Amino acid sequence: MKLKSILAAGAVVAVAGAALPAAAQSMVETITDRGELNCGVSTGLAGFSNPDSEGNWTGLDVDVCKAIAAAILGDADAVSYTPATAQQRFTILQSGEVDLLSRNTTWTLTRDTSLGLHFAPITFYDGQGFMVPRELGVTSALELDGAAVCVQPGTTTELNLADYFRANGMEFEPVVIEQLDEVNAAYFSGRCDVYTTDASGLASIRSTVAENPEDHMILPELISKEPLGPAVRQGDDEFFNIVKWVVYALIEAEEYGITSENVDDMRENSDNPGVQRLLGASAGMGENLGLSEDWAYNAIKQVGNYGEIFERNVGVDTPLGLERGYNDLWTRGGLMYAMPVR
Repeated sequence: MKLKSILAAGAVVAVAGAALPAAAQSMVETITDRGELNCGVSTGLAGFSNPDSEGNWTGLDVDVCKAIAAAILGDADAVSYTPATAQQRFTILQSGEVDLLSRNTTWTLTRDTSLGLHFAPITFYDGQGFMVPRELGVTSALELDGAAVCVQPGTTTELNLADYFRANGMEFEPVVIEQLDEVNAAYFSGRCDVYTTDASGLASIRSTVAENPEDHMILPELISKEPLGPAVRQGDDEFFNIVKWVVYALIEAEEYGITSENVDDMRENSDNPGVQRLLGASAGMGENLGLSEDWAYNAIKQVGNYGEIFERNVGVDTPLGLERGYNDLWTRGGLMYAMPVR
């Protein structure tokens, strides 16, 4: 045997005899073994993720976490919540402190490509706005030249603010504060003339923090696109697929008219093949995701379809009083459109 062949054979033997590293545990295995989903949320934004006095979290972003827990674990309450500021949110996801970030976070190219993240489907279409005291006498954002503006750092809001004022030849004085409660205090104490963040956030803050909500108005201009949705770390396609398809399932349930109230009847009696696939009456979709066939049924039964989640947390009958608008189904003029579960 030639020397090269001998060396090659030895290398093969050495590799074969070596102890191979154990395969890394998948996110689904980790979550299943732990018995709960670790979810990153805001430090407190009514309607989206907000704790009550007993530490119970509610909101649209929270319900997304619950739906994913229901799909994976069969229990929407099997969630641990980690509040994070705008600057902390990506770090706690990248470090593995949380499995999922569901925290009014805008999907952008830079975040998608440079932070090691995957964004799942949009759960709330928003835009950046401005809130001012009515006594300021301002009716348009174009009248804000020279204003002091409260804004949080490390956000698309901060960048959009600078772009908007520069594009319109206006000056402003930034009042940059990281903690949400401190930004709120600064605005309502008069330290700044204007508060800027996502319009939904402004509605939340006005309805829950202002002593007299009617004393403050949200100006008509929206100066950006803010597609908000959950994000996961890159590197685990199985978990990414689950998060993605749970969101689509919530939207498709509303498209089919499936609610938390009628889901049992629909699963047992609907002749619609799409409904049967979605609710696991016909097998295959759960297997494709590595889950039980009742993954979507559990999410819808325990949390509701997308419309139920929206109306319960931020809709017209809540303190936020938001219309569906862009967040309505595509069949009603909105942008919510589910990829088909089939």
